[in-house]
Amino acid sequence: MSVEAVRDATERLVGQVGQLVVGKARAIEEVFGALLVGGHVLLDDVPGVGKTTLARSIARSLDLDFHRIQCTPDLVPSDITGVSVFDQRSSTFEYRPGPVMANVVLVDEINRATPRAQSALLEAMQEGQVTVDEATHALPDPFFVIATQNPIELEGTFPLPEAQLDRFLLLLNLGYPSADEEDRVLRVHGPRQLGTDTLHPLFDRARIAELREAVRSVRIADAVRRYVVDVVRATRSAEGVELGASPRAALALFRATQALAAMRGRSYALPDDVKAQAPAVLRHRLFLDADAQMRGRTADTVIGEILSRVPVPAEEAVAAARS
Repeated sequence: MSVEAVRDATERLVGQVGQLVVGKARAIEEVFGALLVGGHVLLDDVPGVGKTTLARSIARSLDLDFHRIQCTPDLVPSDITGVSVFDQRSSTFEYRPGPVMANVVLVDEINRATPRAQSALLEAMQEGQVTVDEATHALPDPFFVIATQNPIELEGTFPLPEAQLDRFLLLLNLGYPSADEEDRVLRVHGPRQLGTDTLHPLFDRARIAELREAVRSVRIADAVRRYVVDVVRATRSAEGVELGASPRAALALFRATQALAAMRGRSYALPDDVKAQAPAVLRHRLFLDADAQMRGRTADTVIGEILSRVPVPAEEAVAAARS
């Protein structure tokens, strides 16, 4: 399958999901791209901007099994992974799957779960499996986590540790809609409550597998790959950064770059693809020191400075990937 098929699939998905999630075409693209490269997404934004609707709409449009986990402080790991129950008739333990056993899992308000419950997702997100009572159970393929958190309300929350954040390919901020977009929200959703049942499946799982294979075929020239490395390494020595991005972040940026190039219908990646993906890939992987935070610096500010400072590969160095 060619990358043109990925571009067409992206346009169809954005067109359909955009009927319910108004004005968030780029976010829909980003979430779809993460799915295509086997990553997970953290949506960090205030309530009411469409995070849950976005997750449900994509699952419905891709004809994938969807489960939702509502995080609360009393959530325990077995509420996520499932439990083993003793069957008296057979005198054996039977595994009863938890909500994590789905293609698309929405983990709502993940920072309201305790660290113990949050850790239950680590193995699932990294290894594609869960372990219950020393028995390992494979998760369905594809397996895609979309987690949400409210960055404003901090009472009763448990910030995600660095190891957990690093498992998310992208951190997205949907933001408030523009005035025209908000007016359209009222026109679309005001007269009647539209749900995801109004959407129809666009692709089956076999098609998704083919699209993922096409994304993996995107060529990244040596110069562009080195540019990815230089950008990530620059985060470790940037002013005000206490902890920079890890090698896993470099791999995430590499894959996200492939996804964006394919969604644009190109079989090769450009430095501009790296620049476009860097904020969403790196912003949750940078931890600023106290002085930088006091001065109002943010991860996005640091990433912007790095992208303006790190030399961009010359056009001639990238041209080889196009042939």
